[in-house]
Amino acid sequence: MTDTVQAEVIMSFLVSEELAFRIPVQLDFDSADPYAVRLTFDLPGDMPVTWAFSRELMLDGLSRPSGEGDVRIEPAGGGHLSDVFISLQVGSERALFRVSAPPLVAFLDRTDRLVPLGAEEVCDTLEAVLDRILTEASKAS
Repeated sequence: MTDTVQAEVIMSFLVSEELAFRIPVQLDFDSADPYAVRLTFDLPGDMPVTWAFSRELMLDGLSRPSGEGDVRIEPAGGGHLSDVFISLQVGSERALFRVSAPPLVAFLDRTDRLVPLGAEEVCDTLEAVLDRILTEASKAS
């Protein structure tokens, strides 16, 4: 059995300097995959789109520019717990979002209470051992 953490945040989709749309985004963490967080964009009329990336990347992006390639996260301003920019890129297409940092911090805090950062491998190993024990027990019955 796995445990999950979920939260909904409102992000601003920055189309241009003059145009932005506020959209709800679902944040998900599953202890079965403790290294990752998922952002799901479920807009009316469109199929939901989910991006998965490192939980550590989200944490690092709260205080400094982080990420290479398709996902980049960085503080929007110099203040403590300011807004955060999240940039998602596929090929030459890029989407830029702005979100308040405190809801991300609260989400990450909840994930850390479930699976502490740095303890992911221990959880993976424990889960594998438990699965093996339960499988062997069911075969013996």
